[in-house]
Amino acid sequence: MTAPQSSTETTAGATSEDVVTATDTGETALPDADAASTDAVVEPVDVEDTTDGDDGEDDEEDDDGDDLLVQEGDVAGDYLERLLDILDVDGDIDLDVEGDRASVAVVGGQLTTLIGPEGATLEALQELTRLAVAQSTGTRSRLMLDIGGFRAQRRSDLTELAGAAASRVAASGTAERLAAMNPFERKVVHDVIAAADGVRSESEGEEPNRRVVVLPET
Repeated sequence: MTAPQSSTETTAGATSEDVVTATDTGETALPDADAASTDAVVEPVDVEDTTDGDDGEDDEEDDDGDDLLVQEGDVAGDYLERLLDILDVDGDIDLDVEGDRASVAVVGGQLTTLIGPEGATLEALQELTRLAVAQSTGTRSRLMLDIGGFRAQRRSDLTELAGAAASRVAASGTAERLAAMNPFERKVVHDVIAAADGVRSESEGEEPNRRVVVLPET
């Protein structure tokens, strides 16, 4: 198991086909996602700071949460190592904690088959890994899995795409619908739109055709 590292391998990119107008509904859906996933965000939400004083209770709770995330990463790493052995695929496992969730990345080797078309196999492996972690810890996992830098590249592409859409909507005052996305991808877009001036975002539709709509701020 190696120290956490970033991958620059490009496995997917956003194109002009990722964006559709409010009248175009012919976009091909991205991989299916769990409709009940906690990754999904309908609209940006302001989180109120609830930190109270220096009684130490918050620090203790944070430590417990960090310990659980580290445990999730360890369980996921063991599970994925066994999987790679069974599949006879070479790859290193990088473990990390990003914010309030564990993050696991499989890097190196020929990993294309573990990513699948549009990341479909990656999505399935993430759900299986989450189930393995939940079975071990007794707690539902929100662990994020990346393989071959696919999610990292997709995040970069979507950040650029969302920023461009925000600029167009702010200038024109006309809403734009983006391509159907899974919860992870919608969350990336919502975060970008929330930080932009003059625009807001919503999600509409049902899985697997749920998509983000970028609207002018009213």
